[in-house]
Amino acid sequence: MLKYNRWATMTLLEACRPLTEEQLNFRMAKASGPVRELLVHLVGAQQTQVLRTNGRQHEGELSRTSRWPGFPALLEAATTSADALVAIAEQLQVDSDVDLPFMGKIYRYPTSFFLVHAVAHGVEHRTEIALSLAHQGFQTPNLDGWEYGAAAGYGTEV
Repeated sequence: MLKYNRWATMTLLEACRPLTEEQLNFRMAKASGPVRELLVHLVGAQQTQVLRTNGRQHEGELSRTSRWPGFPALLEAATTSADALVAIAEQLQVDSDVDLPFMGKIYRYPTSFFLVHAVAHGVEHRTEIALSLAHQGFQTPNLDGWEYGAAAGYGTEV
C-alpha cells in the first residue's frame, strides 16, 4: 500500500507541475483548501507520519501554513518521506507501540496506525486535488490501482 501511495503522490505531483498560478490557487467549493495548499499538506503529512513512527512530530515538516517551496523541493520532500514510509513498513516485523507526546500528555499507538493513516490521508487529499483540477478542466492522472499495477510491472502474462 505504501508503494502505491508513493507512486500515486509522485504521479499527481508530476501532473501538477505545468499548472498556472491561477490553477494552483484555485479552491473548489467545499474543498479543504486551494490546490497549492493541499499539495504542500499532502507531502507534509507524509513527513509527519514518518516522524510519528518514532514518537516525534512538529519538527519543521511542511504544513498547510508553510510557504510554497516550489515543485523541485516539494518533489524531493515527497520522495524522501514516501521512501521512508515504505522502508518503515518493510522493516516492521512486530507491530510495536509508539508513545507520542502531544500537548503535555503521552498517547500510545501501534506503529502500523501511522502507516495506515498515511495511506488513507493520501487517498483523501489526492482525490480532493484531482477533483479540484478536473473542475478546472485539467486532465488528471488516473491513480487507480490498475494503473499502479501496470507502472509497477504487475500482471505480466505467464
